[in-house]
Order: sequence, then C-alpha cells, then structure tokens
Amino acid sequence: MQVHHSIENFKIGKPTIVTIGTFDGVHVGHKEILKKLTFEANRLSLDSVILTFFPHPRMVLQKDSDIKLINTIDERVAIFSKTNLDHLIIHPFTKEFSNLSAETYVKTILVDSLNVKKIIIGYDHRFGHNRTANIDDLKRFGNKFGFEVEEISAQELDDVAVSSTKIRRALDKGDLETANSYLGYPFMLTGTVVKGKGIGKTINFPTANLQIKENYKLIPKNGVYVVKSLLDGNNTFGLMSIGTNPTVGGTSRTIETYFLNTDKDLYGKQLEIELLTKIRDEETFDSMKSLQQAIKSDEAIARKYIKTHVQ
Repeated sequence: MQVHHSIENFKIGKPTIVTIGTFDGVHVGHKEILKKLTFEANRLSLDSVILTFFPHPRMVLQKDSDIKLINTIDERVAIFSKTNLDHLIIHPFTKEFSNLSAETYVKTILVDSLNVKKIIIGYDHRFGHNRTANIDDLKRFGNKFGFEVEEISAQELDDVAVSSTKIRRALDKGDLETANSYLGYPFMLTGTVVKGKGIGKTINFPTANLQIKENYKLIPKNGVYVVKSLLDGNNTFGLMSIGTNPTVGGTSRTIETYFLNTDKDLYGKQLEIELLTKIRDEETFDSMKSLQQAIKSDEAIARKYIKTHVQ
C-alpha cells in the first residue's frame, strides 16, 4: 500500500476505484466496504484508493468540538497497511478545501487527480460547499465525467455507524470485549515512554508512563487493564493503569504500564500497547501497602487471563 499525504502527491495516473470517509477505528463494518472495494478493483483492473481527511472535518469546522477518535492517524495507516488496499490518500482538511463547490471537487479531485472510474459510497454521502450535494448529484456527475457510482445500502452503512458508536460507548465504559469484537483487533494506545514520579518502583512495580501526543485520541475509562506490547520483537504482557493515582493524591490523568517478566529500560521508546480486557475500576486505597496488595491481586488475575485466553 502506498500512502499519499495529500491529493497533490497522488501522481499514479492509472484508473482507480475510490471510497471516501473518515474510517475511524477501521472496524469490521469498514472492512466489509474495503472487501467490496478490493474485489471490484480486481474485477475491473483498477487501483483501489481510500480518500480520507485529516484533521477530522469537525475539528476544523467546529472549533468547540471535543470529538475523540478511536484511532490516531498513524494507527489508521498501520491498520490499512495490513490490507490489500493499493493507495491511501490522507488529504489535509482545511476551511478552503471545504469551500470547494461540488462540481469543482468532483472534477479537480476525483476526476483529474484520482482518475476515478468507479466510486463506492454511502447512500447518505454529502459533499461540496456546506455539504449541499448528495449521492444523486454524484451519480449525475458520474454520467457527465464518465465514472460509475455504487451505492452502499442503508443497512450496510448503519452497520458501520452502529459499530463506531458502540465502540466509543464500550471504551467509555471500559468494556474491552465489546470494543475489540467490533474492531476485529485489540484497541491500542500508542505513545512515547516518559519519566513519571517513580512511585511504582518504590513498591516493586516499576511502570512505563505512556505519553500520547494526539489529544484527540479516545482514552478508555479509568481502571486497570491487561495489555500486550511488542518489545524487541517479543510479545510482552502487562498491567495498564489509566487514572489519576488518587492513592498518592494525583490529579492529572496518566497511563502507566507494569510489564510482566521484563526489566527493560523503555524510556524514550515509542510503544503500541494493545488493551485486552479490564480487570477493575480505579480505586483509592488507604495505604501504599494496600495498593501493593491490590496490584499483586491484579497481576494474578492478569496471569490467569493470559494463560486461558491468549494463544
């Protein structure tokens, strides 16, 4: 898969089949659309293309939007790279871009730049300045400029919308089983390990503090989770605590992971950590000793989970 960070960088010239969307989560519903895209690409001898936008349009057009996304843009690229997609175009979304008329958008972007021969798109797709054009307009432009439009049905699109909504709700509740079943893979947090207060070391549970630079990334409910990460090529399991560390009077939210069976120095490393299941909510303990005992109990639960659920 080739990644293009703007439409201007897409110089392939070959005829294409395109779908358009934010694809947050790249979940099982999205993968059905992707399967349809790649099948038609093979059948018609076209290059398959996903056109997506970043920042999310709501971040640009609604400055007060507090939208949280299931995937960062880098995570989305990594997930798409594991598919049979030919090209992923991530076009910068700006107010100027949003002001393009529907016909200018179709002619300059889809026809002239992408050389589109077929578009697979949702029945409720809207585009152009103030999102005034709909799929009927797109079909009309298709007749004018020589491309076919295949409509994704209401039922198929509802499945995608419902999946995204259910994933966000599940993560807000800390329900990893539901979120991961809709994603089709474990929800992940990606960031850099930075120095924390070192409290974990004092109770023999040293943690890696994960700093996530993307403030739009959805963080699950505070609590303790069983997690997995690839450290030096090896799957390594651990306990992740998301919360404010109330036992020691913390106020800011942190993401700390105690990795089992390893004492690697992880400072400065970029980690992708998969969340597998939630053990418990965040709690306030009356002493450091009580906290230590709770973590020992969490570790026993985690080891049992890993033994019985992870191949």
